[in-house]
Amino acid sequence: MSIASRLPASPSGKASSSHPVSRSFLDTNLPLFDGSPYRVADFSPKTIRFGRKELELALHEMPGLQSLRKQYGGNKPLAGARITGSLHMTVQTGVLIETLTALGAEVRWTSCNIFSTQDHAAAAVVAGPTGTADKPSGTPVFAWKGETLAEYWWCTLQALAWPDDEGPTLLVDDGGDVTGLVHLGADLEARGVLPDASMGSHEEEKVVHALLRDVREERGDQYFTRMAARIRGVSEETTAGIHRLNQLVKAGSLRFPAINVNDSVTKSKFDNIYGCRHSLVDAINRATDVLLSGKRALVVGYGDVGKGSVQSLVGQHARVAVAEIDPICALQACMAGLDVVRIDDVVENTDLFVTATGNAHIIRAEHMKRMKHNAIVCNIGHFDTEIDMAGLEAMRRRGEVEKIEIKPQVHEWKFRDTRHGPDGKGHSILVLAEGRLVNLGCATGHPSLVMSASFTNQVIAQMDLHLRAESYGRTMVTLPKHLDEHVARLHLDAFGAKLTVLTEEQAKYIGVEVEGPYKSEQYRY
Repeated sequence: MSIASRLPASPSGKASSSHPVSRSFLDTNLPLFDGSPYRVADFSPKTIRFGRKELELALHEMPGLQSLRKQYGGNKPLAGARITGSLHMTVQTGVLIETLTALGAEVRWTSCNIFSTQDHAAAAVVAGPTGTADKPSGTPVFAWKGETLAEYWWCTLQALAWPDDEGPTLLVDDGGDVTGLVHLGADLEARGVLPDASMGSHEEEKVVHALLRDVREERGDQYFTRMAARIRGVSEETTAGIHRLNQLVKAGSLRFPAINVNDSVTKSKFDNIYGCRHSLVDAINRATDVLLSGKRALVVGYGDVGKGSVQSLVGQHARVAVAEIDPICALQACMAGLDVVRIDDVVENTDLFVTATGNAHIIRAEHMKRMKHNAIVCNIGHFDTEIDMAGLEAMRRRGEVEKIEIKPQVHEWKFRDTRHGPDGKGHSILVLAEGRLVNLGCATGHPSLVMSASFTNQVIAQMDLHLRAESYGRTMVTLPKHLDEHVARLHLDAFGAKLTVLTEEQAKYIGVEVEGPYKSEQYRY
């Protein structure tokens, strides 16, 4: 069944446009430029009510965003901003979106992951705080849980395609997909290269190039060039996105300023460590109900995400080991009492594998052929490249492994030719969220209070870019330390914390102001 037949039609039909009706994009049965004010999975009154109640509960747990609304809601510092967001369409993201609009911005949104959308949250955001299913008054959202890759990139284009081709002035990105699409489109236009699906080296790249080809044929060879020229800046949420932006900076090809939200301490430590500490076990339990105590678990990568993942599993008394390439991270793991091993040495006797590297080809098909029966394999890094899903699919096409859906985002992969399964026959493994983010595919992501810290940084970054993006030039910056400390202060009351105040003498002794900041920009927390 096509997505066009299972999604609601726009209540107001097509948006006004001077362009002719678009062709359908690939196998989506959706017009390339849809013109609809939203596309979500379920826009029923029941779903909207559910989402609205969850947004209300989440807002209470997000003191940073509450504070920004109270402080800036009156003077609308984002008035005139057109923000396109590509970030997991969750309940917490709904609170972020409605904070941006409360501060004056116009917003269009899509998710950055095919499985992470919470459909009731998407519906509530479209309806808006005072709208209904019949008369929505909220934000255009193009996202639903379980998109195909073609649908995912179609949604991304809709979030960028503002009415009358105005385009966004600012981007909020998670992983770099929306930033990357604008850059790739503009770069191919500048080089006079006609995109084609054959230019892609894997399935997703083929879809992206097919999208760019269709846009070129329908809107001409300056569509993304004009769009990039109007974009004043982007705030990026994740390690993977920062890596992509660094590549653009080094190549001298970044087309607009970027603010690195990920490396704010109140993002990287809180989201990546404390968020993963909460949500990894939550996702595994929801997906499998397998007892983790006493099981052997391997966390691949011991950065901030890996540290949070280890804490999550240790809290369940799993027997945890770590794989690392970085000697500093490896030494940290040793000091935490963890074994540091190589995956090839432990693959046969490990019960649970968690990738947390942000890299590619970490767990390969050859590893999964050797795993013990019903080993669980999941990823909490980014994208679906850490686990070799393409290799598994190739084996499936050759008849070497069978893919069996247990429930959405939980699949048994049953190997036909191995001999270490039950009765000496083929073994199985359980792959969660099809190799994508397990905490968002199989659960609901990080808790609201953790995301409040991350998203408070995002709103501050958007206000800063709207005010003075051009002052940064075409480079990437991190929010200054005093703003990081301010974000932390906004959340202390939620824990009943009381800060000690320096005396003037004490502040002078350590060379800081009484009100901070208290650490240098180089300090590593």
